[in-house]
Amino acid sequence: MEGILALAADNLISPIILSFALGLFAALARSDLSVPEAAAKALSIYLLFAIGFKGGVSVARHGVDGTLLLSLLAGVALSFILPFVAFAMLRVLTRLSVTDAAAVAGHYGSISIVTFVAATSVLTSQGIASEGYMVAVAAAMEAPAILSALWLVARSGGSRDMDSDLWREILLNGSIVLLIGAFAIGLITGEEGFARIASFIDAPFQGVLCIFLLDMGLVAGRGLRKVRGVLSVGAFAFGVLMPLAGSLLGLGAGLLLGLSPGGVMLMMTLSASASYIAVPAAMRVALPEANPSIYLTLSLGVTFPFNLTLGIPIYLALAQAATGG
Repeated sequence: MEGILALAADNLISPIILSFALGLFAALARSDLSVPEAAAKALSIYLLFAIGFKGGVSVARHGVDGTLLLSLLAGVALSFILPFVAFAMLRVLTRLSVTDAAAVAGHYGSISIVTFVAATSVLTSQGIASEGYMVAVAAAMEAPAILSALWLVARSGGSRDMDSDLWREILLNGSIVLLIGAFAIGLITGEEGFARIASFIDAPFQGVLCIFLLDMGLVAGRGLRKVRGVLSVGAFAFGVLMPLAGSLLGLGAGLLLGLSPGGVMLMMTLSASASYIAVPAAMRVALPEANPSIYLTLSLGVTFPFNLTLGIPIYLALAQAATGG
């Protein structure tokens, strides 16, 4: 427990966490601080490209093997399963409609790539190695949860046709295309390609992440201000309990795959995070009647800060304890 608290304390005073806290405070205090939408989009593009590219280079260095393929399958399976766990918890803890509960559940089967990056930063600061191909697992976990959410709605009688627009939104979502495309570029060019653009991909990464998280703090704070009276205590409890439940499923998967302590921790983090980019975009098309204030505030305003501050240290401690690392 002391180790978790110590790591949490170190994490809380890291530049990326303090940047998020600054944005959150500014929004809650009704400051006019803002990050221009075009700049926020550019930061997102940079981060997704850098993450995907470095993951591809790591796989080129490591080579494709059975563990990589099994990890991808495990990630897809978790992304399908987690929405059902989330939906069941929401039906117990809240009075959300089936549509809103399914929309929220879809977010918790997908992943937050920024939470993943924060987890890798913690591993780097602690000198703990991890499997580089976990970024490919992250990409594989982006979309399957959307299908689970739609099945949950269809089962309740609120069927939504899987038309071409919806499939396009799911499969060609910009963040998914960029992440997978950059991963492929890194895989093809390998170490030589990385050496050519290392000064762009590597050195500025942490600084760009700080500004991006400043913007995320602003967005989260504005969302929290808007949902007063909309979200119940049970919904906020779900935003903390669901990532813990998801992390345990990720822990089991990581142990079965024989991943390193760092790899297990990343699998736990992916299973514990919630999307606020790819899934919201798909839900606007798939379930327009669902309330965005609910699913965005839970994923970005509750689960995201929980994972950044306490979740990641907990997942690392559990992974190390379970693997003996």
